[in-house]
Amino acid sequence: MAEALAETTPRDAFGHPRALGHLFGTEMWERFSYYGMRSLLVLYMVNHLLDPRRAGEVAGLETLRRGLGAVFGPLEIQPFASQIYGLYTGLVYLTPLFGGLLADRWLGQKRTVVLGACLMAAGHFMMAFEPLFLVALTLLILGNGAFKPNMVTQVGRLYAPGDARRDRAYSIFYVGVNLGAFLAPLVCGTLGERAGWHYGFTAAGFGMALGLGVYLSAWKLLPEDWPERRDVAPPPLQTSEKRSLAGVFLLFPPVCLFWATYEQSGNTIALWADEATNRAIDLIFWRGDIPATWFQALNPFMIFAFTPFVVALWSRQARRGSEPSTSVKMALGCFGVSIAYLVMVAAAFHAGGEKAHWLWLFGFFVVLTVAELYLSPTSLSLVSRVAPARHLSLVMGAWLATSFVGNFLSGWLGGFWSTLSRVNFFAMLAVLAAIAGCAILLAGEAFAKSDARQPM
Repeated sequence: MAEALAETTPRDAFGHPRALGHLFGTEMWERFSYYGMRSLLVLYMVNHLLDPRRAGEVAGLETLRRGLGAVFGPLEIQPFASQIYGLYTGLVYLTPLFGGLLADRWLGQKRTVVLGACLMAAGHFMMAFEPLFLVALTLLILGNGAFKPNMVTQVGRLYAPGDARRDRAYSIFYVGVNLGAFLAPLVCGTLGERAGWHYGFTAAGFGMALGLGVYLSAWKLLPEDWPERRDVAPPPLQTSEKRSLAGVFLLFPPVCLFWATYEQSGNTIALWADEATNRAIDLIFWRGDIPATWFQALNPFMIFAFTPFVVALWSRQARRGSEPSTSVKMALGCFGVSIAYLVMVAAAFHAGGEKAHWLWLFGFFVVLTVAELYLSPTSLSLVSRVAPARHLSLVMGAWLATSFVGNFLSGWLGGFWSTLSRVNFFAMLAVLAAIAGCAILLAGEAFAKSDARQPM
């Protein structure tokens, strides 16, 4: 596709193309819809949809139960809900491979984003109709696949190659991601828990529709991107490029394990908040129980609250020559997740079968968020740095598949919630996250020895 030049794009008062503000708003509303629905998903299934009196009315649900049961054994309500959650959150990170291909080969990025937004809006509204539950999830998965990779790449296309503003633009864009994720549980979660599940899902649908409207309003500001003909095959990979890719894929298994443990925050941690947390609060301005879904807003809020401090710490370490390498940062992220689950081990042990104070859960999200900041953005930076430029989109799509595998494993691991004690369940996750951290340290060291040019 033709590269857009910043000089040809009108700028707003902040020195960035005006289209960046529209992409920010579109992504904010899309994330609002995604995380709003996700904050309700497990609670909705466990407490409502999978009740035998209702489950029989959901098209295809019994077939899915039998299929998963053939692989994992008989599934009761909670393990079945966990498996569905893992499949859904995993597949939304697999379909971007096909969404990128669709844009590159046939539709272009702009039209593929519109297609994805329409599919997701339809899926969210369908969630309000119980028999269409699996159809709705399918539309959401396909829509996200068309939407996600093409929104991210359009931010970069607003700037000329080498434009230093591009990094700042992605930071601005990431704020939109987390702003939407922060607001979603507060609005959709509260409506779902207090007014009715379907009100929460409908609010998510309206959020996606608003995002589509914001995007269409920027249509003329975005560069045209019809796919170009490519009659000449790209040159083969050089030896150094092959070594770089080998180093990246050495990190693939432990990062999958990181996401498998991290993603319990929206799965079994949501059940802990609902069932095993004393959410009573008595303040001057608030008296009553904190809605369980509100805890899902802690992570995105803390991301944009903690990011400046983490970046400042890295800058100070860089000036002193002590900034950790990328692989060490990623390993520290895994060890951070391990510590977060040790907090939950302590919470479960201290509660002794009673409900734990909500501050334990708050502490868990503090540690988990810092861990995420050490792994997630640094891993994307690593991939963008070492992947061959002509294969960057493909390699990035493959890297996003770590979240697919991780979320799928998360669903399987979540099934142990019903069979293990809470202490043993959280201890298991802590051990797995620590193993992932050790594996990343070993992979980074092996890669550094084979190719000293790329600091891992």
